[in-house]
Amino acid sequence: MTSNSARPADAELVIGLVSVSDRASAGTYQDLGIPALHDWLRAALTTPFRVETRLIPDDRAQIEATLIELVDTARCALVLTTGGTGPARRDVTPEATLAVGTREMPGFGEQMRQISLHFVPTAILSRQLAVIRETPDHAALILNLPGQPKAIKETLEGLKDAAGASLVGGIFAAVPYCVDLIGGPYIETDAAVCKAFRPKSALRPTPAA
Repeated sequence: MTSNSARPADAELVIGLVSVSDRASAGTYQDLGIPALHDWLRAALTTPFRVETRLIPDDRAQIEATLIELVDTARCALVLTTGGTGPARRDVTPEATLAVGTREMPGFGEQMRQISLHFVPTAILSRQLAVIRETPDHAALILNLPGQPKAIKETLEGLKDAAGASLVGGIFAAVPYCVDLIGGPYIETDAAVCKAFRPKSALRPTPAA
């Protein structure tokens, strides 16, 4: 499996964005998931990055193949999916994600539901989760996110009061350090949007003025 030194920390940051929807992939309506994810990343990240986008139907085999391709071939360090995480029979994104992962990261799903429960009691029906997919020389974090743009932003960024103080932490605060630990590029964020947390021993020195 990959180690912390598998890739240089200043390697290109490639992020996969996957929207899972039968109707959007068929052109019945416009996909909103990928634009919402991309907009949030542009606002939150100060590290240059490139995205690989995929719009696919609710088909388990295709979801699995897409996630494998994004990690193993496109070399994404982070993959964000949106859609297909509810209890309906066509919602198979979590099953596909678990099938391609080498280890599960349950804390992400727990926190996503905690955030959503501030708004709707049906958040307990969500099956969002996260895994790491590892190959001998590469690894990536895969996160299943909600389908609605507002919920995507709340989940990634967390909740703040009127004064801007954090009420509930968003999940993205933990993403950069997780990517560090699996050998990925060093990701930095705009603290005004989402302050990434790292232990002091993992922080890069601030460049001299």
